[in-house]
Amino acid sequence: MHLGSLLALTPLLLFSTFVQAVDCDNATNQGDMNRCAAEQNKAADKELNALYQQITKRLKDNPDANKLLVGAQRNWVAFRDSECKFSASGVDGGSVYPLIYSNCTTDLTQQRVEAFKRYLKCEEGDLSCPVPGV
Repeated sequence: MHLGSLLALTPLLLFSTFVQAVDCDNATNQGDMNRCAAEQNKAADKELNALYQQITKRLKDNPDANKLLVGAQRNWVAFRDSECKFSASGVDGGSVYPLIYSNCTTDLTQQRVEAFKRYLKCEEGDLSCPVPGV
């Protein structure tokens, strides 16, 4: 094999060596637990973003409500991140910090997901609900 070809493959080989599937139900080391927590957080965030898009579509004819939603969501993200930094501050700098922080953000994101789901179930005429029904 040509040296240039071998060097070109080296990053790919190194990368594939380090990226292995993790059995999150049976994770036993801190690195795997941190990765699993990050994946759970990513999944919750993906669900939240999908619901957020559904809500913004329903608010397309109400720019004032949409503006309020954007502001509320930005404030919520800032709260979530600050709350979780505080919540994980007892282990700041430790190897468990990513797990504690991710678990916190996942829990709060899942709570926000449930709130968005309730908004999307508003019935016509429900004056306490900011999102119009379909």
